[in-house]
This record gives sequence, structure tokens and C-alpha cells, in this order.
Amino acid sequence: MSPTYGLPMPSALPYGSWPTPITSELVVRAGARPGEVLVDGPDVWWTEMRPGEGGRSAVVRREGDGTRHDVLPAPWNARTRVHEYGGGAWAVADGTLWFTNFADQRLYRLDPGAAEPVAVTPEPAVPSGVRHADLRVLPRGAGVLAVRETHPASGAAADVVNEIVRVAPDGRTDVLVSGPDFLSDPRLAPDGETLAWLQWDHPHMPWDAAQLVVRAPDGTEEVIAGGPGESVVQPVWGRDGSLWFLSDRTDVWSLYRRDPDGTVHAALDTGGDIAGPQWVLGMSRFALLSDGRVAVAFVRGGVDRIGFLEPDGRLRELDLGYSVYGRLVAQGDALVGVAGSPTGEPVVLRIGRDGDPEVLRAARDLGLGPAWFSVPEHLTFPTPDAGTGIGEAHALVYPPTNPEVSAPAGDRPPLLVLVHGGPTASAVPVLNLDVQYWTSRGFAVADVDYRGSTGYGRRYREALKGRWGVVDLDDVVACASYLAGAGRVDPDRMAIRGGSAGGYTTLAALTMRPGVFSAGASHYGVADLAALAADTHKFESRYLDGLVAPYPEGADVYAERSPLTHVDALDTPLAVFQGEEDRIVPPAQAEAIVAALGDKGVPHAYLLFPGEQHGFRRAENIRAALDGELSFYAQVWGFDLPAEEGITPIHVER
Repeated sequence: MSPTYGLPMPSALPYGSWPTPITSELVVRAGARPGEVLVDGPDVWWTEMRPGEGGRSAVVRREGDGTRHDVLPAPWNARTRVHEYGGGAWAVADGTLWFTNFADQRLYRLDPGAAEPVAVTPEPAVPSGVRHADLRVLPRGAGVLAVRETHPASGAAADVVNEIVRVAPDGRTDVLVSGPDFLSDPRLAPDGETLAWLQWDHPHMPWDAAQLVVRAPDGTEEVIAGGPGESVVQPVWGRDGSLWFLSDRTDVWSLYRRDPDGTVHAALDTGGDIAGPQWVLGMSRFALLSDGRVAVAFVRGGVDRIGFLEPDGRLRELDLGYSVYGRLVAQGDALVGVAGSPTGEPVVLRIGRDGDPEVLRAARDLGLGPAWFSVPEHLTFPTPDAGTGIGEAHALVYPPTNPEVSAPAGDRPPLLVLVHGGPTASAVPVLNLDVQYWTSRGFAVADVDYRGSTGYGRRYREALKGRWGVVDLDDVVACASYLAGAGRVDPDRMAIRGGSAGGYTTLAALTMRPGVFSAGASHYGVADLAALAADTHKFESRYLDGLVAPYPEGADVYAERSPLTHVDALDTPLAVFQGEEDRIVPPAQAEAIVAALGDKGVPHAYLLFPGEQHGFRRAENIRAALDGELSFYAQVWGFDLPAEEGITPIHVER
């Protein structure tokens, strides 16, 4: 018998060296996932980030008859850099598409039947210096509402200005709201005059203390909800003038409603977070349907549930076989959004009035059966309290899975601990070939929801406040130790890897918890906290005040928590991957840790990718990073790479 992908059936092979069809080429080929979703009458539109097209965000339209086509051909790229993370880069109404083009950050419009988009906003004095996001089309062809972010020639984060503006079709722009450090979610009420928005100021992040403000037609403003200790997310106007929103005032993000008479009351508490942290704009976790129901996605036991709040207050949950939902929008009495599962990549899904699902945009056919995919276990494990009042953390644990290869009797698999970014992100139980790339080769993978992660309420999220570089390290070490102690992984072959904030925890674990991991990989990770505090973009320029300490007053804490301070203890082989144009974590951070590794003679590898920013979007770079990291572990731990993939070993300095 031979494997389905044409290789001879091997006998038992060491963990890590298993041949697999889940190659880096397949990872990037399957990487064009749906992003933001919008509805325009009978049509459904969405974006796809396409690694094979330079990482651009293409806009796709599915018409009511089921035909589908790209609206924006290459090289058009509907992606904004507001807050550097973007979101809400496009909007559509009556077939007219408005979007921010990534190359110049100007606002463009594509009318029905037009061959090419036309620029709406002028060329800014500073290249890419005027950016628009969170777009909402205004009625009667009046233009769009948007969050505008203006960057000065100085480039200083303190001089960046955020405003809510109205942009007319001819480019004429009126400033509607200014003053707060940050603004989002401009939403016009059905009366065409009342405006709602979210705002927050330094040093808070939007998940700390965002306020919901309403401006009446007479110009009076009222803070409806939010402020210190309360985060408000996603305001949505009802047709009757009610205003719905999500607030975490009772620990988890729950649904609230402000009636037309001004009364605010709780509408739904599921016991789990409905919202997530607003790293990107335009997020949507609930939708108001035309028949009076409210569709909501919420977390329970580490996975998403989908439910419909009936007009009588009952919550009707559906079990459709998906574990992740997002980008929810109403299409009459139907719900449209993105959904995925542990054995299925995200799809664009429509759920009808009767609850029946219809896939509008299927996942690509990977040519693989479900036996190839490792299904995660949601694990809760003990961890040191460290003054948080919480003595446990969570992880999604993926076992090695390959239907055509086994390991020698008595062997235990290597462990790869994944540290997500944010650090307010979360482990997501959806098919991710970046994970299956490892599990199908014989790795066990633990995707850790360390304290500070989202999905477990505000108290769990805030357990990291003032303790970044302490409790996250406790949790990743505790997870690895728990799995090793249970005999599920090889304690001598445990690696840790992460990107951005996850890269910081990776570097910190190797320098401040030495001896636990025998290898690591940092993808655009933070090595020097003080340098990050002094040189980053406006959105995160005060983020570390809450995670670490105010700067520069707490400079000693920054030094104590920085991996660079502890390089004398760094004796673990490390691979470092970095984007040359990263504005959030500049290359100097990576190069400082690489220099320290070289000075100590610790085996290491460094790949710097020209043209990449914070996160890799180009197919060739995604492949080089994945295959390079696998090659690094193979050299460190002494196993062979599958010859049929033709992976060129990464150069390891010693």
C-alpha cells in the first residue's frame, strides 16, 4: 500500500522527520482566507489575503445568482495602516466600492461598470501619511464616514492625529470628531443626524477603557458607557433608534442595549466573551437581523458558539459543526459571516432564518482527508498564582497526527509551544496549516492561552497587567512541564516559538527561565522593552505602561524584564525571523539579540526579509520562515528532513 500523495509507505520513523503532504507550499497555497465580509443587497463581498499575490488583500464579490469574481485586480490592495494593524479598509453600497489602497493609503472609489478605481483623497504631503479606516457608506450618495489618521513629517508618534471625518465623493472632507487620542466605530443613526463613536486616550488600550459617545442633532454629547475599568466594543444602531453595544463591565464582554428613551440595560450575558480585543477596526461579533433577532458569537470552553437572541429574550444556540465565528453581518433575516473548525479552514457562511447553513465561499480543496488533521484538546493546567488570584491557565494541545507514519516504540514526540501575540490574543480552534505543518511531521503542539489572553473574561485578561514577562513565562513553562510530566512529550526536545508579543515571551523564557526549552524561534519578537517603549507607533506607544510600568519612571523594571539584559543566561539555540520594514518591532530589536548570540557562540540563525512588515505576507517569505524553522530544529535535535520536499537547510551560525 502506498500513501495517497505518492510516496512509499515507510516503517517507523523518528518524530519530526515524518514525510507529509502539508508542506510550506501547501500552507501558502491554502493561505487565501476570507477576511472582512459585507453585504450589499443580494450580494456578499469579502476580502482575501493572498500570499501568492504578494500578500495583497483582494476584494471578491459573490452576486445573488452565485457567480463570483474579483472586484479589484492586482496590484490594487484594500488594506489600511491606521493603528498599523488596520481593519475596515473598504465599504460597499449599491455596487460602489470605497477602499484604502495600501501602496499610498489614499481613499479610492470604484463605481459599477468602471474599469479602474479613481482617487478620492489627494496625494498627501507625507508619503502614506493620511490614512482612512473603519469606512461606512453614507446614504443618498453623500460619501463615507471614516477614521482618519494623519502622520506628520517628523514621524513622531506623539504628533499623529486621529479624527472621525466625512469624505464626500469629490474628496471634500469635514472633520466631525477630534480631540481624543483614538477614535473608532463612527456610526450614523437611522435619523441621519445622531452620531455614535468609540474613543479612548493614552495610556489605555481600547480593551481597557473605551467609551461610547453619542452626539445628538443639537450637538450635545453624552458618554453612554465605558471608561476606566470598562471596555465598550461594536456599537450598532437598531432601526428603531436603539443603540446596541458590547461591554465587559461584568467581567465578560456581554450585549447591552440603549433604548430610544436613553435607558441602558443588559440584553444578553452568555457567561463567555462575545467580543475580542480591538486590535483591528471593523470587528463584528453580533448582528441585528431584520426580523428582530440578534445573532451573537461567544466563547465557551475555548471554542466559539453561535446563537440567536429571540425577541422574547431566549437564546437559541445552533450546533453547526464550527468552532470559530466572526465578521458577522445581517442579510435581511439571514446571517452571513466567517466560520471555521479544527478540521476545516474558514469559509464564508450564510445561516438562514430556519438555521440551515449555506457555504458561499468554500475552503480550498487541500486534497487531504480529515485523518491528516490533528484535533486539539482544550487543556486547563496548574500554574503559579504570582499574586494574580488565578492559579490555572489554558492551552489547545495538538497531538502528532499522520495516518501513514508511526514512531519507534517508546519514543515521545518533541513539543512546540506556541505563544500568540497581543498579548491579548487567544488560541483559535480552527484548522491552521501553520500548526498542521508541525503535527503531521510528528511534533506535539501546545498553543497556550497564558493569563492575559482573551476569551476568559476581564479578570483573566488583566492578570497580566504589570506582570508581562512574569506570569506569561510561568504559564508557558508550566504548560511544557505539565505535558512532559504526563509523559506526553520528550522533555529533552521542547521548543518555544512566537511572533511579536509572543516573540518577546519566547526570548524572555529562554533568557529568564533557562533549562526548560532546548530550542526556540522568535518571529519579529521584542528583545528590549525600553527600546520598544521609546520607538514604536502611536497605537502602542503607551501600551507597556499597563503591561510593565510607566516609562521612563519604571526604567529599572523594563531592564529587569528585557531579554537583552539576561543574555548571559542565553545558551539555547535560537532562530530569528524579521521583516526589514517592521515599524512595530524594528529590525534593531532582532539584530541586538542576534549579536548577543554571536558573541556567546550560541548556535543561531537569522533571516531578514526585505519588504516585509510586522508579520509575513509574501508566499516566498512565509515558506522560507516555516522551512527554515523546521531545518533549524532538525539540525539542533538531529533528525532528517523529508528528502522529497527539497528543503534547503538554513545556515546556522555556531
